[in-house]
Amino acid sequence: MRRLATVGLVCGLAVPAAAQRLTPAVRPATVTVPALDSRPVGGGGLRGPGRFGVEVPPWTAPLASVLVPGAGQAILRQNRFVAYLAVEGFVWLQYFKDRRDWRQQRAAYRDLAAQVARSPFTTNPAVGDWAYYESMEHFLESGVYSRSGSVTDVQPESDESTYNGAMWLLARRNFWPDAAVAPPVNSPAYQQALAFYASRAVLPAYRWSWRNAQLEQDLYRRSINKANDAVRRATSDLGIILANHVLSSVDAFASLRLQMTAGAAGSDYRVGWVVPWPWRVP
Repeated sequence: MRRLATVGLVCGLAVPAAAQRLTPAVRPATVTVPALDSRPVGGGGLRGPGRFGVEVPPWTAPLASVLVPGAGQAILRQNRFVAYLAVEGFVWLQYFKDRRDWRQQRAAYRDLAAQVARSPFTTNPAVGDWAYYESMEHFLESGVYSRSGSVTDVQPESDESTYNGAMWLLARRNFWPDAAVAPPVNSPAYQQALAFYASRAVLPAYRWSWRNAQLEQDLYRRSINKANDAVRRATSDLGIILANHVLSSVDAFASLRLQMTAGAAGSDYRVGWVVPWPWRVP
C-alpha cells in the first residue's frame, strides 16, 4: 500500500509537468500606454491621451489679470487666484444690489412727487431730470412760471421763497446793476436776466407744491437721501473692482518677473495650462 501511494504521488506530479512541456504557455495580453507628455503643445495641439494643452506666453499673465482678476495668477499656477476671483464676484454682487436699491428709491421719490406735490397741477406728470427732483427737496413750492399766465409774455415769479422766485432773484443779481431796481424791459440787462430765468425756471407742466404736505416732503427727502447713498455705494464698488483688477495685474507682473529671474539659469522656461479631456485626438 505504501508503494502504491508513492507511485501515485510520483505520477500525479509527473503528469502536470509533462502537460506543461507539451502545451504552449499562454501569457496575459499587455497594452502599452504611451507616457503622458505634460508639456503643452505649441499652437494649441493635443498630445497624450486625455490631455489638452495650450501654450501661453509668459507676458499674457498681467494682461489676463487686467481683464479678469486672478487669471494671471491662474496662468502662473498660484493658488491666490481664488482670492482675486472671490473679491471680484462679491463686489459685483454688491454693485448690482446697490444699483437695484437706487432704482427702487428713485421710483419711490418720483411716485411720491407725482401723487402729492404735482397732482394739483397735472394728471399726467412727466418725468423730470435729477436737478428737478433735487429742487423739490429744498423748496416748498415751485411757484408760477409767469404771473401773466403766458409763456411768450413772461412775467417772472416774484415770491422769492419759491424756486422760480429764487431763480429770478439770482438772475437780477447777475445782470442788473441793482437787483431791486428794474432796468427798461428792452434793455440788454433785463433781457439777459429774463433769458437766464427762462433757462432755469420750472415750466407749468412741472409745477409742484408741498404746502400742507410737509410729512410727505420729509418722506420724499428720505428717499432722496437713500438714493444718494446707494449711488455712492455703487461708485465705491466700482472703485474696488478697478483696484482689484490693477492689484491682480501688478501682482502677476511682479510674480512673473521673479519667476523669470529665478529661471534665468535654466535652459527653458515655459508657462502653460493643461485641462483634462476624456478622449484622445490622434
